[in-house]
Amino acid sequence: MKKVAVLIENAFDEKELIYPYYRLLEAGYEVDLVGTDKDTVYTSKSGLQEKSTHASRDVKSEDYDALVIPGGFSPDYMRRSESTRKLVSEMDYANKPIAAICHGGWMLASAADIKGKTLTSYPSIKDDLINAGAKWVDKGVVVDGNIITSRTPADLPAFLMALVEKLG
Repeated sequence: MKKVAVLIENAFDEKELIYPYYRLLEAGYEVDLVGTDKDTVYTSKSGLQEKSTHASRDVKSEDYDALVIPGGFSPDYMRRSESTRKLVSEMDYANKPIAAICHGGWMLASAADIKGKTLTSYPSIKDDLINAGAKWVDKGVVVDGNIITSRTPADLPAFLMALVEKLG
C-alpha cells in the first residue's frame, strides 16, 4: 500500500488539509498527518483541530511515496522546523511527488529545488516563488516533474486528481 504524508501545523486551511486527507484514504493510500511534533493538536485558521500522527523528526522520505503541503498560514510555521524542511528536501531529492496548494509554495521555496520549474500558488506568494527561481503561472493545477501545485480550495479536485494520477 502506498503511503502519503500530509504536513500539518497551526493556522492550516481546513479544506486544503481535510479534502486531500480523506480523498487519499478513499483512493486506498495510507495517510499520516506529520507535524513538527507527534500527537499534537494543531488548530486551523477557523478553529478546527486535528492531531498529528507523526513528528517530522521521526520520519524519513523513504517512509513515503508522496507528500502534501496544505496552505493557510501553516507553511510559514512548517518552514521554521528544520526537520520538516529536511523531509521536504529529501522528498524532492528522491524525486517523489510533492503536492503544494495555496501558501504551501512557501515550503517549496524554503526546502525544494524549484529553480526553472513552473509553479502556481495563491497570488500573494508569487514573488516568493519567483525569487526562489520558479516560473509562476496563474493556473488551477500545474505539474512540473515531481512538483504539483494549485492556487486555492477551488482547485482541490484537479489538484488531487493530478496527485492520484502521479501516484498511480
